[in-house]
Amino acid sequence: MNKALRQKKIRELVENNEVSGQQELLGMLEKEGFSVAQPTLSRDFADLGIVRNRTADGGYRLSAPEETQEDILRGLVGMEVLSVTANETSIIINTLPGRAHGVGSFLDRINSPEILGTIAGDDTVLVIPASIRKILSVKSYIQKILSQP
Repeated sequence: MNKALRQKKIRELVENNEVSGQQELLGMLEKEGFSVAQPTLSRDFADLGIVRNRTADGGYRLSAPEETQEDILRGLVGMEVLSVTANETSIIINTLPGRAHGVGSFLDRINSPEILGTIAGDDTVLVIPASIRKILSVKSYIQKILSQP
């Protein structure tokens, strides 16, 4: 199961329903075809900023912060990425066919000092790191911002 898709569904359910807690949300996710363990749901809550607030009638309701344009774009770009791999000199991102340019452009706009630039084909992005000594940290950074395992 893709983390980005799962978190998108969690946000959608929390925003569109009166959800009182994790157990209720776990049931809703199960009905939607998502099998999620409670610890994973807790981590997703932390990633998404979902909190449990008291309502006027004394009950509880889960709520999510407003999503920024950058967060929306990051989620969409993350769904286009299939894998992120690296060797001693460079990082390769494999994407869905025809999506590499958008992923490369997204990484270029982040303006990370750790990334010199990207070159995109149809379904592959070559990421040039600022230093080959930091390949693993740059790969981890890319995986984190694109929500890739």
